[in-house]
Amino acid sequence: MSFIPGFNNTLNPKAKFYTELAEQCAELLQGQRNLVTNTANAASLVYHSLLETAAREGKPVNWAGFYLRDKARAQTLILGPFQGKPACTEIAYGRGVCGTAAGEARSVVVKDVHEFPGHIACDAASKSEIVVPLLGADGSVHGVLDVDSSEPDAFDEYDRMGLEAIANLVMEASDV
Repeated sequence: MSFIPGFNNTLNPKAKFYTELAEQCAELLQGQRNLVTNTANAASLVYHSLLETAAREGKPVNWAGFYLRDKARAQTLILGPFQGKPACTEIAYGRGVCGTAAGEARSVVVKDVHEFPGHIACDAASKSEIVVPLLGADGSVHGVLDVDSSEPDAFDEYDRMGLEAIANLVMEASDV
């Protein structure tokens, strides 16, 4: 069974990887409704799986985690569960890659972070980034899933579709 629209051809190594990752994530989240708990487990699963898969050889990740909407301050993301070096603690909607993804409620794939206007450099080693919004059933943004790589051009459409599936699974499994 494929959790990922467009991933019917699992002969592609990345499609197969993300299909299996989505299945693992669904099992991991089963029975738990807490958003922080679910994002903590998903961050660890995504980070370690992306590090260990041969499907991403030569494109290592150096950070994976979540920024969650601050319920006390509209249009602000606060650092949530993550794996990697310490990170920025808050990001305004519309600022940097995470803020842009949250503000526009869409995924953003950046091949070279140094060319992204307003990029926030939490880790100088990051050279490319992908950010996927956590969307509620009504389309509201509850946070973002952010993954960075120390190599340029590390993310593509397979990564976008796969990580969107993970974000959707987290939201479906969580009370928000």
